[in-house]
Amino acid sequence: MIKQAQEMQERFAQVQDEIEESEFKVSAGGGMIEVTINGKKELTALEIKPEVVDPDDIEMMQDLIMAAVNEAVRKVEDEASSRMAEVTGGAAGLPGMPF
Repeated sequence: MIKQAQEMQERFAQVQDEIEESEFKVSAGGGMIEVTINGKKELTALEIKPEVVDPDDIEMMQDLIMAAVNEAVRKVEDEASSRMAEVTGGAAGLPGMPF
């Protein structure tokens, strides 16, 4: 039983490392704003199409950036949850395990 727990913990660490090294790209506003974040939830790239830049409507651009970043974070969290569920066979909330 202890050996199985150690193996699962090692697999968790491996999956977590893989997720942290991954990149997740999301766009908002029909591709007008594109963000890329890594598995550590750090923003690594931000692309803004020139046609979305309207000095009279900065609020819209801010909303699109927030939507894209929030969606990217959700994407990382969903991927992490899915991958961790594979390791645990769907069991959640194991003590000492991330996610």
